[in-house]
Amino acid sequence: MGRVELREVKDNDTGVRLDRWFRRNFPGVGHGHLEKLLRTGKIRVDGDRAKAGQRLSAGQRVRVPPIDLDVTTPPAPSVTPSDRAFIRSRILHQDQDIIVIDKPAGLAVQGGSKTHRHIDAMLDALRFDAVERPRLVHRLDRDTSGVLVLARTAAVARVLGQAFRTRKVRKIYWALVVGRPSGNQGRISIPLAKRGSAGSERMVPATHAGKNALTEYSVVDSAGHTSAWLALMPSTGRTHQLRVHCAALGTPILGDGKYGRAAAFLPGVAHRLHLHAREIAMTGLASGKDLVLRAPLPDELRVSWHHFGFDPGTAESGDVSFQ
Repeated sequence: MGRVELREVKDNDTGVRLDRWFRRNFPGVGHGHLEKLLRTGKIRVDGDRAKAGQRLSAGQRVRVPPIDLDVTTPPAPSVTPSDRAFIRSRILHQDQDIIVIDKPAGLAVQGGSKTHRHIDAMLDALRFDAVERPRLVHRLDRDTSGVLVLARTAAVARVLGQAFRTRKVRKIYWALVVGRPSGNQGRISIPLAKRGSAGSERMVPATHAGKNALTEYSVVDSAGHTSAWLALMPSTGRTHQLRVHCAALGTPILGDGKYGRAAAFLPGVAHRLHLHAREIAMTGLASGKDLVLRAPLPDELRVSWHHFGFDPGTAESGDVSFQ
């Protein structure tokens, strides 16, 4: 493409992140090149500099600069038969509004410069008989397992996207932590900010310059002071929020070397992040139903729960109280 273009945002793209809009319309542009175009201000929205996570509205005009085809990557291939079977096997719930899947740990939700297999690339396999491709409305870290909600239409995506952004959706996570908090319940309110260069970024507590981050926790069970099973309910959705908050509490999530370092590991337990998106409760769907959606603990995490004498079957997240 050898000239600047101005593309108008269509109605069905309202609420979509700019980076995702760009990849839909220009699938040959690699992640790194897109980030550079945004960083240098060559991509603009209504004449203003734009950020990757900026949400678009119908009628806005996106400035698309000339693209150097030498630094683009080829469009993603269609979903392979094995990935089609895999992603469909992870469905927990499906109706006219949403599809809910049980995301395994180790699989990214979206791609990057070195990530080619991810949930976003498999969404065509979940179209079924619908006209539209399912849309992501929230994220889970690569190493976190559990409930992931997809909207089946642009209209539902707008409603759910707003609900997630305004914290009208209740999310409950289960975690095993090293040590035990001093109380059975508590609230962690520590602002967070991103530090470091690309590829080595970390979220850190930042009282003065950080963004507000709030997590409530409840101790479901404990093995003395060695480990505890926590139910975590975030009221905000900062990157790595639960991991940073648990580490700041002095009880890093088991297996979280990034934020807990050596203190996050215990002998005889799998070296993976012990964080699971257990439940999402939502209201106001077009179907008129209020849904509570739960993902079972993966087998590997269940082994760790049993290692400490915890029985996941005795505590549904709905039975856990918060302050």
